[in-house]
Amino acid sequence: MKALENRLSKEDLNFLLTASSAAFITYLSMYAFRKPFTAATFDQLSLWGIDYKILLIISQLLGYTISKYIGIKIIAELKPEKRTKTLIYLMLFAWISLFFFAIIPYPFNFPFMFLNGLPLGMIWGVVFSYLEGRRFTELLGAAMASSFIVASGLVKGVGRYTIDQWSVPEVWMPFLTGFIFLPALILGAKLLHKLPPPSKEDILLRTERVPMTYLDRKLFFRRFIPGIIFSVLIYVGLTIFRDLRDNFAIEFWTGYGYSNTPALLIFSEIPIAIVVLIIIALMIFIKDNKFAFFMNLIVNLFSGIFLLVITVLLMLNKFDPVYWMILSGFAMYLPYIIFHTVYFERWIAYFKIKSNIGFLMYISDAAGYLGSTFILLFKNFNSYQISWIDFFKISALATSLLIIILSFLTFFYFKKQHLKYQII
Repeated sequence: MKALENRLSKEDLNFLLTASSAAFITYLSMYAFRKPFTAATFDQLSLWGIDYKILLIISQLLGYTISKYIGIKIIAELKPEKRTKTLIYLMLFAWISLFFFAIIPYPFNFPFMFLNGLPLGMIWGVVFSYLEGRRFTELLGAAMASSFIVASGLVKGVGRYTIDQWSVPEVWMPFLTGFIFLPALILGAKLLHKLPPPSKEDILLRTERVPMTYLDRKLFFRRFIPGIIFSVLIYVGLTIFRDLRDNFAIEFWTGYGYSNTPALLIFSEIPIAIVVLIIIALMIFIKDNKFAFFMNLIVNLFSGIFLLVITVLLMLNKFDPVYWMILSGFAMYLPYIIFHTVYFERWIAYFKIKSNIGFLMYISDAAGYLGSTFILLFKNFNSYQISWIDFFKISALATSLLIIILSFLTFFYFKKQHLKYQII
């Protein structure tokens, strides 16, 4: 920490504190409008042969996925002066959708979860657009990313508390939880709005980030097709495993005998956030964009190997499920957050090509959440064959193998691109 302080001016430290706090608060607050409903169980409810909780998750996921596809264009083209208004309008739309979810009776309220997801899928791109292309993007991104490690457990814990302690009906709990976090959202948005644009030094080190036209997106995609495909497939695996772990944590803990423990939802994620935050933040010390980019791929590879080892041990009953849940979260969140904060950032900076992180991230997110939707449908219609705990284990195993294989392929693809780039 002392070394970092010595390298930063007082202005830099003030900016870092303000920007990281703003991003953390804003994105954490967004989760209060997205995730609390998964802390409910909606027992004994189903529709069209689908468990009602799964139907609600799928409905929101579909909206969220469509939002990601829309975001490929909207976020890539978003102008700085329109960011704050866009952020506020999207969040209000999501909150109003939760109100209608509460007042419209079952089974006619599930479409409002679709509408809730529709604006929320673009929030990440709006918030990160304030942070990208700066010398300190890794630190800022790590602060923002740590919010969505902690946020899911926190907002579900708050939501569960309102049900257990305040006797709030399950359908009203998501709207109320959003209301509780509304002041924090407004504060975060105000702080983001006051951030200055990237400096000349930022632009020199990290390449200027500008809105992308259709032609820009087409040229970028043509140049890096294999790398984009490999990267997106890694991200799809990570997203599927993250969503399963996130949406059905209650079922996992209950299956191992830890029911009615909202504190476990909150505090089991805090160690993950701290360690991941430190690792990502240390990336700021790597000035060489090429070295940082390939280092990200190596970290992804070792995360996959680590997840594989602890999952095999769990399957052999040689690993405590509590430790597995925490460590599998670390092995998944580290590469997942690398994608959000460092990987695409260094990709653009290294190759110095006209682009922005929103474009790459939304291609990945769109594919990732579509994959999550298919997996949920598969699980629902094959539930008689496999328990949630076994499904978790198989998903972790598949994810780890996917990360390992594709990290190798991605590494060697970009090594070839490096040689080609050097010739040019």
